[in-house]
Amino acid sequence: LVDRILEFRKLEKLRSTYLAPMPALADADSRIHTTLNNMATATGRLSSSNPNLQNIPIRGEFGRRMRDCFTAGPGNRLVAADYSQIELRVLAHLSGEPALLDAFAHGADIHARTASILFDKPEDAVAPDERRQAKTINFGLLYGMGPQKLSRDLGIKLDAAKAFIARYFERLPGLSAFYEGIVEPAKRDGFVTTLAGRRRLLPDISSANSQLSSQARRQAINTVVQGGAADIIKMAMLAAADDAELAALKAVLVLQIHDELLLETPETAAEQAGARLAGLMTGGISLAVPLEVDWGTGRTWGKAH
Repeated sequence: LVDRILEFRKLEKLRSTYLAPMPALADADSRIHTTLNNMATATGRLSSSNPNLQNIPIRGEFGRRMRDCFTAGPGNRLVAADYSQIELRVLAHLSGEPALLDAFAHGADIHARTASILFDKPEDAVAPDERRQAKTINFGLLYGMGPQKLSRDLGIKLDAAKAFIARYFERLPGLSAFYEGIVEPAKRDGFVTTLAGRRRLLPDISSANSQLSSQARRQAINTVVQGGAADIIKMAMLAAADDAELAALKAVLVLQIHDELLLETPETAAEQAGARLAGLMTGGISLAVPLEVDWGTGRTWGKAH
Protein backbone atom coordinates (compact mmCIF):
# COMPACT_ATOMS: atom_id res chain seq x y z
CA LEU A 1 0.00 0.00 0.00
CA VAL A 2 2.82 2.43 0.86
CA ASP A 3 4.44 1.87 -2.55
CA ARG A 4 1.11 2.55 -4.27
CA ILE A 5 0.65 5.78 -2.29
CA LEU A 6 4.16 6.97 -3.16
CA GLU A 7 3.58 6.17 -6.83
CA PHE A 8 0.32 8.11 -6.75
CA ARG A 9 1.99 11.11 -5.13
CA LYS A 10 4.74 11.14 -7.78
CA LEU A 11 2.27 10.99 -10.66
CA GLU A 12 -0.06 13.53 -9.08
CA LYS A 13 2.82 15.98 -8.66
CA LEU A 14 3.69 15.66 -12.35
CA ARG A 15 0.05 16.17 -13.29
CA SER A 16 -0.70 19.08 -10.98
CA THR A 17 2.63 20.90 -11.38
CA TYR A 18 3.29 20.49 -15.09
CA LEU A 19 0.82 18.57 -17.24
CA ALA A 20 -2.36 20.37 -16.17
CA PRO A 21 -1.31 24.02 -15.68
CA MET A 22 1.40 24.55 -18.33
CA PRO A 23 -0.68 24.06 -21.50
CA ALA A 24 -3.10 26.65 -20.11
CA LEU A 25 -0.24 29.18 -19.97
CA ALA A 26 0.52 28.94 -23.69
CA ASP A 27 -0.21 31.97 -25.87
CA ALA A 28 -2.00 32.02 -29.23
CA ASP A 29 1.13 30.63 -30.90
CA SER A 30 1.35 27.73 -28.41
CA ARG A 31 4.38 29.39 -26.80
CA ILE A 32 5.05 29.36 -23.07
CA HIS A 33 6.93 32.43 -21.80
CA THR A 34 8.79 32.43 -18.49
CA THR A 35 10.33 35.33 -16.56
CA LEU A 36 14.04 35.04 -15.79
CA ASN A 37 14.95 36.89 -12.60
CA ASN A 38 18.45 38.33 -12.26
CA MET A 39 18.21 39.51 -8.64
CA ALA A 40 16.30 36.68 -6.96
CA THR A 41 19.14 34.42 -5.79
CA ALA A 42 21.98 35.31 -3.47
CA THR A 43 24.59 33.39 -5.48
CA GLY A 44 23.77 35.19 -8.72
CA ARG A 45 22.07 32.34 -10.54
CA LEU A 46 19.11 33.25 -12.69
CA SER A 47 15.77 31.94 -11.48
CA SER A 48 12.64 31.28 -13.51
CA SER A 49 9.04 32.09 -12.59
CA ASN A 50 5.50 32.25 -13.98
CA PRO A 51 6.03 29.40 -14.83
CA ASN A 52 9.27 27.98 -13.48
CA LEU A 53 10.88 26.23 -16.45
CA GLN A 54 14.10 25.48 -14.58
CA ASN A 55 12.58 22.68 -12.52
CA ILE A 56 11.21 20.56 -15.36
CA PRO A 57 12.29 17.00 -14.50
CA ILE A 58 15.22 15.52 -16.40
CA ARG A 59 16.03 12.33 -14.49
CA GLY A 60 14.03 9.27 -13.71
CA GLU A 61 11.36 7.38 -15.57
CA PHE A 62 9.39 10.46 -16.59
CA GLY A 63 12.13 13.08 -16.96
CA ARG A 64 12.75 12.70 -20.69
CA ARG A 65 9.05 12.23 -21.38
CA MET A 66 8.31 15.51 -19.60
CA ARG A 67 10.95 17.32 -21.65
CA ASP A 68 9.58 15.75 -24.81
CA CYS A 69 6.43 17.80 -24.20
CA PHE A 70 8.40 20.94 -25.14
CA THR A 71 8.91 21.20 -28.90
CA ALA A 72 10.50 23.57 -31.37
CA GLY A 73 8.31 25.56 -33.77
CA PRO A 74 7.49 24.25 -37.27
CA GLY A 75 10.65 23.71 -39.33
CA ASN A 76 12.87 24.34 -36.32
CA ARG A 77 15.03 22.34 -33.93
CA LEU A 78 16.11 22.87 -30.34
CA VAL A 79 19.79 22.91 -29.40
CA ALA A 80 20.58 22.08 -25.76
CA ALA A 81 24.11 22.66 -24.45
CA ASP A 82 25.20 22.27 -20.85
CA TYR A 83 28.46 22.56 -18.96
CA SER A 84 29.95 19.34 -17.62
CA GLN A 85 30.61 19.53 -13.86
CA ILE A 86 31.05 23.29 -14.02
CA GLU A 87 31.03 23.85 -10.25
CA LEU A 88 33.72 21.24 -9.61
CA ARG A 89 35.80 22.78 -12.39
CA VAL A 90 35.41 26.21 -10.80
CA LEU A 91 36.42 24.65 -7.47
CA ALA A 92 39.53 23.11 -9.05
CA HIS A 93 40.46 26.45 -10.64
CA LEU A 94 39.99 28.49 -7.47
CA SER A 95 41.53 26.00 -5.03
CA GLY A 96 44.45 24.85 -7.15
CA GLU A 97 44.08 21.39 -5.61
CA PRO A 98 46.53 19.25 -7.64
CA ALA A 99 44.38 16.12 -7.64
CA LEU A 100 41.41 17.97 -9.14
CA LEU A 101 43.54 19.90 -11.63
CA ASP A 102 45.19 16.70 -12.85
CA ALA A 103 41.89 14.81 -13.12
CA PHE A 104 40.23 17.49 -15.23
CA ALA A 105 43.37 18.10 -17.33
CA HIS A 106 43.44 14.43 -18.33
CA GLY A 107 39.69 13.96 -18.74
CA ALA A 108 39.49 11.52 -15.83
CA ASP A 109 36.30 10.56 -14.03
CA ILE A 110 36.53 13.08 -11.18
CA HIS A 111 34.42 11.02 -8.77
CA ALA A 112 36.35 7.82 -9.47
CA ARG A 113 39.61 9.75 -9.03
CA THR A 114 38.41 11.14 -5.69
CA ALA A 115 37.31 7.66 -4.59
CA SER A 116 40.70 6.20 -5.48
CA ILE A 117 42.37 8.86 -3.30
CA LEU A 118 39.98 8.31 -0.41
CA PHE A 119 40.07 4.51 -0.48
CA ASP A 120 43.73 4.00 -1.47
CA LYS A 121 43.08 1.96 -4.60
CA PRO A 122 43.53 2.35 -8.36
CA GLU A 123 40.72 4.05 -10.24
CA ASP A 124 39.87 0.89 -12.17
CA ALA A 125 39.39 -0.94 -8.87
CA VAL A 126 36.91 1.58 -7.45
CA ALA A 127 33.53 -0.02 -6.75
CA PRO A 128 30.30 1.73 -7.86
CA ASP A 129 29.32 2.36 -4.24
CA GLU A 130 32.70 3.94 -3.49
CA ARG A 131 32.31 6.23 -6.50
CA ARG A 132 28.82 7.18 -5.30
CA GLN A 133 30.22 8.07 -1.87
CA ALA A 134 32.95 10.21 -3.45
CA LYS A 135 30.39 11.95 -5.68
CA THR A 136 28.18 12.70 -2.68
CA ILE A 137 31.00 14.32 -0.74
CA ASN A 138 32.44 16.14 -3.80
CA PHE A 139 29.16 17.95 -4.39
CA GLY A 140 27.94 18.00 -0.80
CA LEU A 141 30.84 19.97 0.61
CA LEU A 142 30.25 22.67 -2.02
CA TYR A 143 26.89 23.27 -0.39
CA GLY A 144 28.15 23.08 3.19
CA MET A 145 27.14 19.49 3.87
CA GLY A 146 27.96 18.52 7.44
CA PRO A 147 28.58 15.07 8.90
CA GLN A 148 24.92 14.67 9.93
CA LYS A 149 23.62 15.05 6.38
CA LEU A 150 26.45 12.98 4.93
CA SER A 151 25.64 10.15 7.34
CA ARG A 152 21.99 10.28 6.27
CA ASP A 153 22.76 10.46 2.54
CA LEU A 154 25.26 7.61 2.61
CA GLY A 155 23.45 5.54 5.25
CA ILE A 156 26.48 5.41 7.54
CA LYS A 157 27.00 6.21 11.21
CA LEU A 158 27.81 9.77 12.29
CA ASP A 159 31.34 8.87 13.46
CA ALA A 160 32.03 7.25 10.10
CA ALA A 161 30.78 10.37 8.28
CA LYS A 162 33.03 12.61 10.39
CA ALA A 163 36.01 10.35 9.67
CA PHE A 164 35.13 10.36 5.96
CA ILE A 165 35.13 14.17 5.81
CA ALA A 166 38.37 14.36 7.79
CA ARG A 167 40.03 11.90 5.40
CA TYR A 168 38.72 13.86 2.41
CA PHE A 169 40.38 17.08 3.54
CA GLU A 170 43.51 15.25 4.65
CA ARG A 171 43.96 13.68 1.22
CA LEU A 172 42.92 16.86 -0.65
CA PRO A 173 44.68 19.56 1.40
CA GLY A 174 44.26 22.20 -1.28
CA LEU A 175 40.51 22.17 -0.68
CA SER A 176 40.87 22.60 3.06
CA ALA A 177 43.20 25.58 2.57
CA PHE A 178 40.84 27.02 -0.06
CA TYR A 179 37.79 26.84 2.19
CA GLU A 180 39.66 28.49 5.05
CA GLY A 181 40.97 31.06 2.60
CA ILE A 182 37.38 32.05 1.84
CA VAL A 183 36.16 32.20 5.41
CA GLU A 184 38.95 34.24 6.99
CA PRO A 185 38.75 37.20 4.54
CA ALA A 186 34.95 37.02 4.76
CA LYS A 187 35.19 37.49 8.52
CA ARG A 188 37.49 40.45 8.01
CA ASP A 189 35.59 42.13 5.16
CA GLY A 190 32.03 40.98 5.77
CA PHE A 191 31.56 39.79 2.18
CA VAL A 192 32.82 37.38 -0.46
CA THR A 193 33.44 38.01 -4.17
CA THR A 194 32.75 35.83 -7.21
CA LEU A 195 34.90 35.35 -10.32
CA ALA A 196 33.28 38.35 -12.01
CA GLY A 197 33.65 40.57 -8.94
CA ARG A 198 30.09 40.38 -7.61
CA ARG A 199 29.84 40.75 -3.84
CA ARG A 200 27.63 38.97 -1.37
CA LEU A 201 27.38 40.55 2.07
CA LEU A 202 27.63 38.11 5.00
CA PRO A 203 26.81 40.05 8.18
CA ASP A 204 26.48 36.87 10.25
CA ILE A 205 29.91 35.45 9.43
CA SER A 206 31.32 36.66 12.77
CA SER A 207 28.13 36.19 14.78
CA ALA A 208 28.39 34.89 18.32
CA ASN A 209 25.49 32.62 17.42
CA SER A 210 27.23 29.48 16.17
CA GLN A 211 24.26 28.45 14.06
CA LEU A 212 24.24 31.78 12.21
CA SER A 213 28.01 31.86 11.76
CA SER A 214 28.06 28.26 10.47
CA GLN A 215 25.33 29.07 7.99
CA ALA A 216 27.26 32.14 6.82
CA ARG A 217 30.39 30.01 6.33
CA ARG A 218 28.42 27.64 4.10
CA GLN A 219 26.97 30.60 2.20
CA ALA A 220 30.44 32.05 1.69
CA ILE A 221 31.81 28.87 0.11
CA ASN A 222 28.68 28.23 -1.91
CA THR A 223 28.60 31.80 -3.24
CA VAL A 224 32.21 31.79 -4.39
CA VAL A 225 31.91 28.46 -6.24
CA GLN A 226 28.29 28.45 -7.45
CA GLY A 227 28.44 32.20 -8.03
CA GLY A 228 31.53 31.68 -10.19
CA ALA A 229 29.64 29.11 -12.25
CA ALA A 230 26.74 31.57 -12.56
CA ASP A 231 29.16 34.24 -13.82
CA ILE A 232 30.48 31.89 -16.50
CA ILE A 233 27.09 30.95 -17.94
CA LYS A 234 25.92 34.58 -17.89
CA MET A 235 29.00 35.52 -19.91
CA ALA A 236 28.16 32.67 -22.29
CA MET A 237 24.61 34.03 -22.65
CA LEU A 238 25.96 37.48 -23.51
CA ALA A 239 28.35 35.97 -26.05
CA ALA A 240 25.53 33.97 -27.65
CA ALA A 241 23.20 36.97 -27.77
CA ASP A 242 25.85 39.13 -29.46
CA ASP A 243 27.28 36.49 -31.81
CA ALA A 244 27.05 37.36 -35.51
CA GLU A 245 27.31 33.71 -36.62
CA LEU A 246 24.36 32.59 -34.48
CA ALA A 247 22.39 35.62 -35.68
CA ALA A 248 23.12 34.70 -39.32
CA LEU A 249 21.89 31.16 -38.61
CA LYS A 250 18.71 32.63 -37.07
CA ALA A 251 19.48 30.79 -33.85
CA VAL A 252 17.67 32.35 -30.89
CA LEU A 253 18.43 31.84 -27.20
CA VAL A 254 15.14 30.76 -25.60
CA LEU A 255 15.98 29.47 -22.12
CA GLN A 256 18.68 29.12 -19.47
CA ILE A 257 18.51 26.28 -16.95
CA HIS A 258 21.41 26.91 -14.53
CA ASP A 259 24.27 25.20 -16.44
CA GLU A 260 22.33 24.65 -19.68
CA LEU A 261 21.43 26.93 -22.59
CA LEU A 262 18.62 26.23 -25.04
CA LEU A 263 18.53 27.61 -28.59
CA GLU A 264 15.81 27.42 -31.20
CA THR A 265 17.14 27.37 -34.74
CA PRO A 266 16.05 26.41 -38.26
CA GLU A 267 16.35 22.67 -38.82
CA THR A 268 19.07 23.03 -41.45
CA ALA A 269 21.27 25.12 -39.11
CA ALA A 270 20.92 23.09 -35.90
CA GLU A 271 24.25 21.23 -36.02
CA GLN A 272 26.21 24.34 -36.99
CA ALA A 273 24.49 26.39 -34.28
CA GLY A 274 25.17 23.73 -31.65
CA ALA A 275 28.87 23.60 -32.45
CA ARG A 276 29.07 27.39 -32.43
CA LEU A 277 27.26 27.65 -29.09
CA ALA A 278 29.55 25.06 -27.50
CA GLY A 279 32.56 27.03 -28.73
CA LEU A 280 31.23 30.24 -27.23
CA MET A 281 30.52 28.53 -23.90
CA THR A 282 34.02 27.10 -23.60
CA GLY A 283 35.94 30.04 -25.04
CA GLY A 284 34.61 32.96 -23.04
CA ILE A 285 36.77 32.54 -19.95
CA SER A 286 40.11 30.91 -19.24
CA LEU A 287 40.35 28.64 -16.20
CA ALA A 288 43.13 26.44 -14.90
CA VAL A 289 41.11 23.44 -16.14
CA PRO A 290 39.34 23.01 -19.48
CA LEU A 291 35.62 23.70 -19.68
CA GLU A 292 33.56 20.99 -21.36
CA VAL A 293 30.12 21.31 -22.93
CA ASP A 294 27.77 18.49 -23.89
CA TRP A 295 25.28 19.41 -26.58
CA GLY A 296 22.70 17.89 -28.86
CA THR A 297 19.79 18.80 -31.12
CA GLY A 298 16.28 17.51 -31.54
CA ARG A 299 12.69 18.30 -32.39
CA THR A 300 11.89 18.19 -28.66
CA TRP A 301 13.80 19.30 -25.59
CA GLY A 302 14.06 15.67 -24.47
CA LYS A 303 15.60 14.58 -27.79
CA ALA A 304 18.02 17.52 -27.78
CA HIS A 305 19.47 16.83 -24.34
